[in-house]
Amino acid sequence: MTPASKHSDGRGNKLILGGVNHFILAKYPWGVYNFHKIIIVKFGDRITKEVTGMEKEQCCHCARTKERSSEEYKKLINRLSRIEGQIRGIRRMVEESAYCTDILVQSAAVTAAMNAFNKELLSNHIRTCVAEDIRSGKDETIDELVDLIGKMMK
Repeated sequence: MTPASKHSDGRGNKLILGGVNHFILAKYPWGVYNFHKIIIVKFGDRITKEVTGMEKEQCCHCARTKERSSEEYKKLINRLSRIEGQIRGIRRMVEESAYCTDILVQSAAVTAAMNAFNKELLSNHIRTCVAEDIRSGKDETIDELVDLIGKMMK
């Protein structure tokens, strides 16, 4: 990565300027961030990998989007916000040297919350996207769904 200067965007997000590339990395300590065909893998304050989308061809799924009802959107975002809060709580517990079993109980709660999120999203996907594709004769959607379920069960 080219030498970079760090600035803030005013919302607590770090703006890293390096060469001609501009990246906004969310304030979360780790993750994979995808901005304008640029993928950044970030762990703590270290950037561990940089891959520009211009070097890779886009897959067939990149252009696909889903229009969600405001109710579905609100439910999913609320679930994710609760999960995000739970994750921050676990991090705080680790930072404050909480007892292992207490952290593990909270971790199990996050896993259960993610499973509930995935269940809701998958059921909505089957009822809308998959059903529409099958009605329109796109049988490859069934193979896609089977692959997806296989990935989710790992």
